[in-house]
Amino acid sequence: MIRVTAFRWVPPFAQGLVRDLRVRWALDEAGLPYEERLIGFEDQKTESYRRMQPFGQVPVYEEDGLVLFESGAIVLHIAEKSEALMPSEPNARARTKTWIFAALNSLEQHVQNYTSLDLFFAKEEWAKQRRPSALETLQGRLQDLARWMEGREYLEERFTAGDLMMSSVLRIMRHTELLAKYPVLAAYHQRCEARPAFQKALAAQMAPFAKNAPPGM
Repeated sequence: MIRVTAFRWVPPFAQGLVRDLRVRWALDEAGLPYEERLIGFEDQKTESYRRMQPFGQVPVYEEDGLVLFESGAIVLHIAEKSEALMPSEPNARARTKTWIFAALNSLEQHVQNYTSLDLFFAKEEWAKQRRPSALETLQGRLQDLARWMEGREYLEERFTAGDLMMSSVLRIMRHTELLAKYPVLAAYHQRCEARPAFQKALAAQMAPFAKNAPPGM
């Protein structure tokens, strides 16, 4: 049985964004059953957990003695097992892998940088000074992606793990109106998240949050 480690609760701003969602989605697209292992923030620094995840983050993926961390690596591992996430034709497989890395390297770091300034450091003077350049860089990457998506439903000929990762990165900007400025990207993002496997994965992540919410939350 595959096991995925996730948080039993996170603050509302992070709910629906924690990266185990990507892994759950990939498993649901692939039709692979899994069980969840819920942890609290107090578990992240324990020696036993750090032996699985050196940085104390989630998710951790366990399967028949294999332990993986980093959502991109886990999704790639799942995709290599599943025609639903990665075509069998060699060139198409290579392109799928390219888009997984593009989502993580060419886009996510800029999305995360801008989002961190907005959500965690908005009142800091240094963040106010840095925000315009961070926004300009991010908008440039979004424009590049929008240009690629013109006339396409997905990044390549069909939905793949590349789309799963890319739309997961775009989701991080949900507190902003940035995607609305790029209608082709907004439509693409909505198309990906309309998939039944995404809706199932999101519900699975959210259920423990509702059950374990602190009093008054």
